[in-house]
Amino acid sequence: MRWLRLLKILTVSLRFGLDQMLLDAGSKLRFAGLLRITRMGRRFTDPRAVRLREALEALGPIFVKFGQMLSTRRDLLPPDIADELAKLQDRVPPFPSEQAIARLEAFYGKPLDQVFRSFETRPVASASVAQVHFAVLPNGEDVAVKVLRPGIEHIIANDILLMETAAGLLERVWSEGRRLKAREVVAEFSKHLGDELDLMREASNCSQLRRNFRDSPLLAVPEVYWDFCGPTAMVMERMYGLPISHTDALRAQGVDMAALSRAGVEIFFTQVFRDGFFHADMHPGNIFVAPDGQYIALDFGIMGTLTDVDKNYLAQNFLAFFQRDYKRVAQAHVDAGWVPRGTRVDEFEASIRAVCEPIFDKPLKEIEFGRTLLRLFQVSRRFNVEIQPQLVLLQKTLLNIEGLGRQLDPELDLWKTAKPFLERWMSEQVGWRALRRKLLDEAPAWAMMMPELPRLAHKVLSQSAAQDVRQEAVDLEQRSRRQLRWIQFLCLLVALLIGFEVWHAFA
Repeated sequence: MRWLRLLKILTVSLRFGLDQMLLDAGSKLRFAGLLRITRMGRRFTDPRAVRLREALEALGPIFVKFGQMLSTRRDLLPPDIADELAKLQDRVPPFPSEQAIARLEAFYGKPLDQVFRSFETRPVASASVAQVHFAVLPNGEDVAVKVLRPGIEHIIANDILLMETAAGLLERVWSEGRRLKAREVVAEFSKHLGDELDLMREASNCSQLRRNFRDSPLLAVPEVYWDFCGPTAMVMERMYGLPISHTDALRAQGVDMAALSRAGVEIFFTQVFRDGFFHADMHPGNIFVAPDGQYIALDFGIMGTLTDVDKNYLAQNFLAFFQRDYKRVAQAHVDAGWVPRGTRVDEFEASIRAVCEPIFDKPLKEIEFGRTLLRLFQVSRRFNVEIQPQLVLLQKTLLNIEGLGRQLDPELDLWKTAKPFLERWMSEQVGWRALRRKLLDEAPAWAMMMPELPRLAHKVLSQSAAQDVRQEAVDLEQRSRRQLRWIQFLCLLVALLIGFEVWHAFA
């Protein structure tokens, strides 16, 4: 089976001329002569980026998802390819309902009519990894049931193995292969895909996000019914609303689109800076809007996390951008070690200013974030900036936010909307309020340690005294050895002098 899959990949690659893309890249390539032979008689009129996208679509849903992930790595890809891969859509026909029912019954260990009061056999959503059906629990709760595709684990394992093999070959035969970090990219994709295959992990993501936004008027997250969840099945509250892409229907419901766009920005920055835990797959298909204008989040397979260090770094940089303090941005990169030692801060600052200055004081409809982001990555490559893996998902989410903002309110000023939030967050991280919060956070640990302080102090002092005694003994031994060596030297010198005198007396 694996050889058949490899044969299909090679066939599709030749059909769309992916082998020729390596030659056209203009870099040193082993076996280039052999590839030039395969070019004979083949002509391609479509651009290379279009051919690559079509090839991934022909190879199936796992390669489509790989292309989607690649589109976020603009630090590695040429702009035309990154832009084209961003058009990939995870449109997969649903698998037969009989297979979904069989998989659920195998998981629950009993017929489905003994698990749910009712179960809709027609799926309401389908993707490469799973599909969703509506159902009703025995207590009358309306729920959505997500079930993994049958055999998807085996398909993914084979495709990932083939991708790893191809990445290794690419790095060996192509001089640009190592710069593109092909094996690292495949490993990153494998990790995220593995997370999506565990629906218990997705359920825990959903539960955490719901807890973070409990009682929030901005964002609603479905409740998870843990008694019905497992690695291959997830049951959550059914949510009612319209897809956020249906802007005309939302306006007809009386939803304030300007307020909705501002709320979206606040939700994003709240997830990133308050929680360090954010929905990283915010395309329009995963965001609904309730009749009262509240956001509804769906599909929690891909979530991003940030450490306190990441959050502080991002906030400092965002605020510096908003204040047009480009020197501070450049210095932050140098301090974080993201650029090589010896980088001239003034040159880095000037390059950042040239990218960012033109976009300020413009409404969202006049700002081309894709082009701005591309130019920033070009600056990054010029100065050998190391793109941090934990920020790749954040970059992808920012691009999704841009797309949503353009749909909802083209007049939205992202900078003015985000700046007050960031300034408020920063004020809570520094100064007296931050000190007070940290003291309160540490107080329980200090209360536990206080009774042990005398014993710990005595132990430390005893160890210190013992170390002092040992050190004195070592010093004394070293001094004794030095004195012994001097005595031995003097004795030898005296013996030589006496011998010389005796020899001189009898000579």
